[in-house]
Amino acid sequence: MWVKLCCLLLYFLALFVMARVFEAVAWYESGFLATQLVDPVALSFRKLRTILECRGLGHSGLPEKKDVRELVEKSGDLMEGELYSALKEEEASESVSSTNFSGEMHFYELVEDTKDGIWLVQVIANDRSPLVGKVHWEKMVKKVSRFGIRTGTFNCSSDPRYCRRRGWLKSTLIMSVPQTSTSKGKVMLKEYSGRKIEVEHIFKWITAHAASRIKSIYNSEHLKEEWNKSDQYRVKIYLFANLDQPPAFFSALSVKFTGRVEFIFVNVENWDNKSYMAEIGIYKTPSYILRTPEGIYRYGNNTGEFISLRAMDTFLRSLQPEVNDLFVLSLVLVNLMAWMDLFITQGATIKRFVVLISTLGTYNSLLIISWLPVLGFLQLPYLDSFYEYSLKLFRYSNTTTLASWVRADWMFYSSHPALFLSTYLGHGLLIDYFEKKRRRNNNTDEVNANNLEWLSSLWDWYTSYLFHPIASFQHFPFDSDWDDDPDLFLERLAFPDLWLHPLIPTDYIKNLPMWRFKCLGIHSDEEMPETFQDSESDSDSESKEVFSSEKEVSEDDELSTCHRCSEGEPRCGAETCLCANRYRHHEPYEWKARSYGSCNTAGDMEPDWSAWPSEMLHCTECVVCLENFADGCLLMGLPCGHVFHQNCIVMWLAGGRHCCPVCRWASYKKKQPYTHPQPLSNETPS
Repeated sequence: MWVKLCCLLLYFLALFVMARVFEAVAWYESGFLATQLVDPVALSFRKLRTILECRGLGHSGLPEKKDVRELVEKSGDLMEGELYSALKEEEASESVSSTNFSGEMHFYELVEDTKDGIWLVQVIANDRSPLVGKVHWEKMVKKVSRFGIRTGTFNCSSDPRYCRRRGWLKSTLIMSVPQTSTSKGKVMLKEYSGRKIEVEHIFKWITAHAASRIKSIYNSEHLKEEWNKSDQYRVKIYLFANLDQPPAFFSALSVKFTGRVEFIFVNVENWDNKSYMAEIGIYKTPSYILRTPEGIYRYGNNTGEFISLRAMDTFLRSLQPEVNDLFVLSLVLVNLMAWMDLFITQGATIKRFVVLISTLGTYNSLLIISWLPVLGFLQLPYLDSFYEYSLKLFRYSNTTTLASWVRADWMFYSSHPALFLSTYLGHGLLIDYFEKKRRRNNNTDEVNANNLEWLSSLWDWYTSYLFHPIASFQHFPFDSDWDDDPDLFLERLAFPDLWLHPLIPTDYIKNLPMWRFKCLGIHSDEEMPETFQDSESDSDSESKEVFSSEKEVSEDDELSTCHRCSEGEPRCGAETCLCANRYRHHEPYEWKARSYGSCNTAGDMEPDWSAWPSEMLHCTECVVCLENFADGCLLMGLPCGHVFHQNCIVMWLAGGRHCCPVCRWASYKKKQPYTHPQPLSNETPS
């Protein structure tokens, strides 16, 4: 997870650097930056009209270029970035979809139950033609969609009873606007009563009703009173301008941020005394001033702060976000991080997508589960102070220059999704290249695995987990019984208790007694204590030697040949172990009588039994590997008293066989300790 997070942060850093490179290239080629102001006098009439349409100001009664230019200047400063975005948006001319309502419930769910948006609905009465023709309606839909106004058509033939109850006996236009200034308030429906059925007149009617929700100030006394008033709104945005009504984008944002931000329009057209404006720091108009408890912020002075709906919406969302905004942001980041697994995972293509689907499901599930307590936590009434401090932190951090660069980059890449996806793919391919190179240097075989090989290994893992649930979690080699005998598969299905064993932790292995085998007469420089903790380093070195050997021991054959020692019978004596002696004839190994009590090492040296734990049986051979104990080798004993090579018995136990290879006593279960009646003689038993 941390690797994917670092890769994602590296990708965001690359996007930030790339955006600065694009700005430098644009400045070198054209000689201006996106934040550079544009003189409206140098623009053509078409460009000026495009700017007014993007800001939401009517220009139908202004035939002269001079009047249009003055209206642009009154609405706010024009930057190169805003001009570029407006021209690109006009050239795109994407078709905007409009909703067709099927009946009363559909209309209620989308229009009347929507508390934070504006709807424009054309109602077509029974056996009547629509009020606005198809061509003009398409223009209307395209024009109002720039400001987040949704459109739809309700045909009364689909639900005539609802139209009669509403009084829609003739074709008309209906506008839905929130009635109150609180979030999730009531919605009022307004009907168009104008005589002129033209796009500009209908648009003026829409903007006039939307502007009526904004608090307007027309004198300095009212401004002073409003400026010094403290109410429920912690964030207020003022527009000081010489206009009859605020632009449409400003009115649309007031509906979108209902209950979060208060929008105030200050009309300074007929002001004679502007001294109070100078006292509060307003020296020019038009000005967009954001007032917060932390101070005053002048919108439009930093990168990406254009006089448009999208730019100001991004700015206000960063200052006063909703919980839904934070959830969507976290959802995008988590999925971008999860998709990094497609490039980090090496091997077959099917393996990459299987891991990707698993990661996407895991990350999204964890995200949703983690958000549930957060939502419940935010509903607690005594956390208002925590919520206020969080918003204050957002306001402090998002009014910096770095935050303005991040917002500008977000708007740029979101308006160019192909560039965003291509850079993400390129970044992923670089990660894949370096990851593949690193694993090849480490001699990892999975890099060259194809789809069939990986599917085969996946099936082997699944079957190993199904029939050997303990051994499948270990790193020791394990040979399945049914690979040699397929009939055993059916036998185990008939008797599931033979293979569905309970999961037993292997922590007890480190507590088993361990010591070194020594013979009398041979002096060793190093002494080994009888506890596992003091011989941990020797155990690791011995384990490495056994793992690198070329011998393969068939533990399952030994399990089948080992005979259980009955609990009613006495334990294996110190002279001869009958458990191994009973199966001398068994294949594939020719079991021979194990000699317990004599030293079979070179030179017939006597073992030093004093170094052995008192509860361990004396023997000189390991029944797992069928080799004699060499002087200095590491031994390990089980609770039943039988002794083996430490490496051999660890591999045996870790493979899921939690019992003694000789007597089948549980290796994790204590047994009455064995006491030697007398020291063993040097004679070899017959």
